[in-house]
Amino acid sequence: MPKIAIKPATLAALKAQYNDELNNAHAYEALAIWCKKKNLKGFGSYFHKQSGEEREHAEKIAEHLLDRGETPETGALAAPKTEFSSVMELAKLAQSMEGVTTAKINTVYETATKEGDYPAALLMQWFINEQVEEEASMDEMVDLIGGATCAGSMTSLDRHIVKILSKGGE
Repeated sequence: MPKIAIKPATLAALKAQYNDELNNAHAYEALAIWCKKKNLKGFGSYFHKQSGEEREHAEKIAEHLLDRGETPETGALAAPKTEFSSVMELAKLAQSMEGVTTAKINTVYETATKEGDYPAALLMQWFINEQVEEEASMDEMVDLIGGATCAGSMTSLDRHIVKILSKGGE
């Protein structure tokens, strides 16, 4: 049975998003390392978990492409930012990354819809829903860090951040 062909603009957008997800994984791992270096092990664990989720997102796109007879093309990873003046600066970068990712995913969805590629559009609907959660988590993190102003509050937040921001209270 012939595979449902992916039109050129949608294919290019999916391949670009695949690499964007890998770049996000790379950037989140850099955030995790900075946190661990600063003895913020909870934040480090959280960002390491985020890195893994981004790799899973890339794999989801790769599987879609492979299932449709296309080959994902892994490009060079951009060097992530590795130095920060504070955990707030780091959290705001993560918040910004998710906003950029949402815009890119929306563009892939719009391209797929415009080209009538319903399988790709449905895939992107999953990502659109995922981004609502991702942006909400990063917004919550920025708010929590902003409110951690008394002695010991950042230590307590670091100890509980993974549980606080985990989906479903994991």
